[in-house]
Amino acid sequence: MRLRRVSATSHNEPAPANDTQATPPSRKANKPPMHETARFTLDPAFTVGEVNPRLFGSFVEHLGRCVYTGIYEPGHPTADDAGLRQDVLDLVRELGVTTIRYPGGNFVSGYKWEDSVGPAEDRPRRLDLAWHSTETNRFGLSEYIAFLKKLGPQAEPMMAVNLGTRGVAEALELQEYANHRSGTALSDLRAAHGDKDPYGIRLWCLGNEMDGPWQTGHKTAEEYGRIAAETARAMRQQDPGVELVACGSSGQSMETFAEWEATVLQETYDVVDHISLHAYYEPVDGDVDSFLASAVDMESFIENVVATCDHVGARLKSKKRINLSFDEWNVWYLSRWQEQATTFEQDDWPEAPRLLEDSYDVTDAVVFGSLLIALLRHADRVTVACLAQLVNVIAPIMTEPGGPAWRQTTYFPFAQASRYGRGQVLDVRVDSPTYETRKYGETDLLHATAVRAEDGSVTVFAVNRGRTEALPLEVALGSLGLTTVVEHTALADAAPDARNTLAEPERVVPHDVTGTTLQDGRLTATLEPLSWNVIRLA
Repeated sequence: MRLRRVSATSHNEPAPANDTQATPPSRKANKPPMHETARFTLDPAFTVGEVNPRLFGSFVEHLGRCVYTGIYEPGHPTADDAGLRQDVLDLVRELGVTTIRYPGGNFVSGYKWEDSVGPAEDRPRRLDLAWHSTETNRFGLSEYIAFLKKLGPQAEPMMAVNLGTRGVAEALELQEYANHRSGTALSDLRAAHGDKDPYGIRLWCLGNEMDGPWQTGHKTAEEYGRIAAETARAMRQQDPGVELVACGSSGQSMETFAEWEATVLQETYDVVDHISLHAYYEPVDGDVDSFLASAVDMESFIENVVATCDHVGARLKSKKRINLSFDEWNVWYLSRWQEQATTFEQDDWPEAPRLLEDSYDVTDAVVFGSLLIALLRHADRVTVACLAQLVNVIAPIMTEPGGPAWRQTTYFPFAQASRYGRGQVLDVRVDSPTYETRKYGETDLLHATAVRAEDGSVTVFAVNRGRTEALPLEVALGSLGLTTVVEHTALADAAPDARNTLAEPERVVPHDVTGTTLQDGRLTATLEPLSWNVIRLA
């Protein structure tokens, strides 16, 4: 997670090609032509690829209240004997999260894994430079693994190693402690700490956002590529079956974007499996229409990284394909954090302060759903993705210390996509009415994808970016053999700034939509203004 804005307009979007793309004042209102219909065709012969369950991952970082009073709060009325909040565990299971990345994020670049193991009362307190906080280490590596086990078998660890202030030796020591069965100093130390069985961590991140000047131990592409390759080779000597993620650019708007990926992959191509992408979005200067089109930037980002990976592979004459790990993505009101960061007292290093606790409204949830659609539309190459983060910190789940937990508006698109977005992604090419945006020019009002499950059922995920008008939708279903609309739900509200809060935790929830029909192989529906839609067909 970056500490500063890297673009004058937004975090990751390219600038308009020229000033003529800017929306004239008279067209700023997002108003499509009345009753113009959006259309697309689905055919089982035209697919994108199989959805990897890891696409529905999340992220737990030692940042603010994500861990402490988030997932871990000894003494809470629902806490189990390990200090984990049962109310949060229940919500995370319902959310459908799979892979969970840990322990950072910027935090990992100052992380000493040895501090997080052994008896909790003996663990040292440390300064966390990334978030100007004090880390107690009461929640550590063993507690993270225990948390995953309590979530169930779908929850897979994704561990990051510190390549900011540490290097190859420390990464190997962590790997041995975590994964070696027994008979060595570090594996036996794990057993002595109470975990006889190895953790079996297969997926590892080689550092975090090492291109960012905000990162402790920031490196040039050449420096990082070298240490990442050395670490990868050494970790594979210990276990050839590990899967490794190299750091890509922290955003498409970074000055070194693409050149960074090309240089890093030149060093690491044969020893890593994925390269990372990070992107966050917020409305800038009140430009809601461009904010609603944020997925335009996300799809561009993905496609540009794919092109760079494949170019390097071709140059190296390699038959191997590098996949993408979009291991940080979300709506994040970064500008608010920047304002908050300027108020820190230099000598004040609080424990688990309230940081980055964005409260998400309906507009945010629609953008969030559109970002999920973008990930699904590229499921052939995006094989890992992690929503940043899981609890309290720009999160779908909020808690109060000693009090309740509740679902933010963004909770619902993720839970529905994770539940119904498993299978083959069908190729969707929309014919949609458009609207003008300041950043992206002419943009489709409809953003959509569809996933076909193993039993032949199909789920359409669709966003209407139009803020004032409903959008008629027609889908030709070809030879899919679908005959029934199981349900059509929408997340929308007459008040686009409506949100769920401690006082009103269920103010916004998905509702049933009537009037959606399927006849003679043609689906007909109406998408409410500013809405996230899930249409299930059988």
